[in-house]
Amino acid sequence: MNKCLERLYNGLIKENPTFVLTLGMCPTLAVTTSAFNGIGMGLSSTVVLVMSNLMISLLRKVIPDGVRMPAYIVIVASFVTMVQFLMQGFLPDLYASLGIYIPLIVVNCIILGRAESYASKNPAIPSVFDGLGMGLGFTVAITIHGAVRELLGAGTILSGTALAIQIPADFYTPASIFILAPGAFFVLAFCIAIMNKIKAKHGMEPAKVPDYCGKDGSCASCSNSMCAGRAAAAKAEAKPVEKKEA
Repeated sequence: MNKCLERLYNGLIKENPTFVLTLGMCPTLAVTTSAFNGIGMGLSSTVVLVMSNLMISLLRKVIPDGVRMPAYIVIVASFVTMVQFLMQGFLPDLYASLGIYIPLIVVNCIILGRAESYASKNPAIPSVFDGLGMGLGFTVAITIHGAVRELLGAGTILSGTALAIQIPADFYTPASIFILAPGAFFVLAFCIAIMNKIKAKHGMEPAKVPDYCGKDGSCASCSNSMCAGRAAAAKAEAKPVEKKEA
């Protein structure tokens, strides 16, 4: 599979940030009271992901290793500010609905995670497609999450837009718990369960911690930021203990 297409597939299906890696839970649970909110938050995060991945990849040999995280945050914050101003000017209703969660995109673990684990170690074009794949995967996931919550909790889909659909009251009585905090957890759990069922049906293995470490044997040089030292610990435990002679 072409490397760019592989990055898209990885973000949408194999390592979907919401339904597989369970990253970015704060906006996923907080703003998905409607499908429209999910689309807005997802596309905003996608734009920031693509642009920050591109910039970080281009500057990967310039940014000193000791200050890479502050540098990444400055880059991400710059693009988030641009998106915030554009949304405030052209989509004021969506801007008011998303509120504080727009500037909080700066510290979204999906964006910083892709910057650290992929964009900082790969060329620009694959990094752009990695950001696009992860962003679209996040968008699709929280849009589905928001649509289900809106349908079950309010009896509508895409309310407040020209494509709004209203379920007749005599056909279905909405359960308001689904647009409240507990409903967000219920719907997310069912979505993850369905995703796992689909992956199991098609023989797709769940994401695993790879059995490799850094070239020098230390976690500091490892590109797998999701491992957090677990692969090294597992290899150390699996190594047979030599018996000392009395």
